[in-house]
Amino acid sequence: MGKSSQQIKKAQAAQKSKRRIFTASGVAAILLIIAIIAIKANTGSKSNAVNSGGDLTILKSEVTEVAKFYPYKLGKTKMEVLAIKADDGTIRTAFNTCQVCYSSGRGYYKQEGKVLVCQNCGNRFQADQVEIIAGGCNPVPITEEYKTDDGTNIVIQAEIFEAAKDLFANWKR
Repeated sequence: MGKSSQQIKKAQAAQKSKRRIFTASGVAAILLIIAIIAIKANTGSKSNAVNSGGDLTILKSEVTEVAKFYPYKLGKTKMEVLAIKADDGTIRTAFNTCQVCYSSGRGYYKQEGKVLVCQNCGNRFQADQVEIIAGGCNPVPITEEYKTDDGTNIVIQAEIFEAAKDLFANWKR
């Protein structure tokens, strides 16, 4: 028994509808991927490896103008180091916590273009100034005396994490 022309039209309409749904969901998926890429570009990237105790080693070749965040755990305290390549090509490092707002637990930074923004007070800090400026609402610098550069890696000494542990006591990142 053959299908009537009305049944054929319904079947064709259903196929068009399915194509529209697929197309709409395809567009939504592409937009989601674009949004994720944009967020990564604006907030920096986070290293997947969590360092526990010991020195923290940062591979210099992975550090760019987009801040990279390196998690570190000392006992039960979660900490984070940010590394960024400045316009002059140097790699700058700091603890991802604000020298003023750290006790709030929200005194950490996210990158917006060439600026780091404190998530507690909204202070905007030029990314090129990481490690250069100390005091005020700025990331806590990790200066030359606490790290070594072997040409391939920057190694941050474990002792500085112990000294900075209290800065992360209320940290909520």
